[in-house]
Amino acid sequence: MKINITIKPNSTKGPLIEPQSDGLLIVYIREVAADGRANEALIKLLSKYYGVPKSRVKIIRGHTSRHKIVEIDK
Repeated sequence: MKINITIKPNSTKGPLIEPQSDGLLIVYIREVAADGRANEALIKLLSKYYGVPKSRVKIIRGHTSRHKIVEIDK
C-alpha cells in the first residue's frame, strides 16, 4: 500500500499521526530533519502504527522533502 504523508519534524506534538479524510497522513515527529533522523523516526512510528516490521516500511519519494510517499508491505 502506498501512502501520501506530510511530515512535521521538530514538533512538540509528536510522535503523532493524524489521518485526513482524503487519505493523507500528517505525521508529527520530535526529531529534527538532519542526518536522516526524522526519516528514521517516521519509519519507526509507521511500523508501530500499522503493526509491521520496520523493514517493510520504505520511503519511495521525498527523502529530503516534507511531502513523502511511503510504501508499506503487509
